[in-house]
Amino acid sequence: MKTMVALFCFALLAAPVFGQAPAAAPGAPAQATPPKADAARAPPANYAYTPDSRRDPFVSLINRGSADAGPAKGKRPEGVPGLTVDEIVVRGILFSRGAWVAMVGAPDGKTYSIRAGDKLMDGTVRTITATTVILMQEVDDPLKLEKQREVRKYLRGEVK
Repeated sequence: MKTMVALFCFALLAAPVFGQAPAAAPGAPAQATPPKADAARAPPANYAYTPDSRRDPFVSLINRGSADAGPAKGKRPEGVPGLTVDEIVVRGILFSRGAWVAMVGAPDGKTYSIRAGDKLMDGTVRTITATTVILMQEVDDPLKLEKQREVRKYLRGEVK
């Protein structure tokens, strides 16, 4: 037992001495230190990132869609093409010349008439029935697979 303890103590004391590199001679030139590996290396010149239906890893997911939710900044077109799907309110629906026509209110207080197929700033009018205007809104969310969504605007605010 004493010999095992003695060997163990010798191994503990001798390990740092045997594990050290030999000291350089006083007159010898100093060795160059090996270059450190760069953690962030620049990509090669011919590198190109292709997303292939994946999200961009450098786009923040925290406020996604809130800054770009509105229409494009700048001057809007006049009339119906300058309205967004979220802004319009159905004021009335009537049957004229064999087709349904909807009277919609804009945020500026004006009223416009729209028919099926009319273009809005962020969508189109799909169909108009006696009680409903069905719109197809274009979605600009990169994380969604669907690029359009159906929005139903009801006369008198009823939800079915």
